[in-house]
Amino acid sequence: MGEKLTKKDVEKIRQEIDHRRLVIRHDALDQVKVARAHGDLSENFEYYAAKKFKNENESRITYLQNILKNAEIIDDEYADDVTKVGLDSMVKVCFDFNEKSPKDFETYKIVTSIRSNSLKKLISIESPLGKSLIGKSKDEIVSVQLENGSSYELKIIDVTKVGEEDDSIKPY
Repeated sequence: MGEKLTKKDVEKIRQEIDHRRLVIRHDALDQVKVARAHGDLSENFEYYAAKKFKNENESRITYLQNILKNAEIIDDEYADDVTKVGLDSMVKVCFDFNEKSPKDFETYKIVTSIRSNSLKKLISIESPLGKSLIGKSKDEIVSVQLENGSSYELKIIDVTKVGEEDDSIKPY
């Protein structure tokens, strides 16, 4: 079983593959030709840098093709329900919800794993937090089960549906 992708994820990946094949590959080959024309390849840094760039592009194309080959296309079953957490939902949660006036809120966006980035608060639907939030609604208290057997609770403060237009595919 491969990556869980939406139809939009698949389209973004195909666009990147096309761009890399038609534009970047051509530029990379030109860079190699120009660097090779400088003569002695044994001490030609430009040649090695151009070859590295070309190889990285080819590796990225292969990586993306493999993702598509093994992908599982999914639909968001909560896409039409604006009150429930689904793919591309912004979820505002509170971890200290037992206080009378909680101050610490975090906002996460629920995405497919190919677009996840915890530093940008893009949380995968396959992560413990993502799995726990999917299908839940505002004001629900959610128990998040971690892989090591421990758990924690949080309260959903707000759910907003947003698009995936700004989300990019992970580099690797």
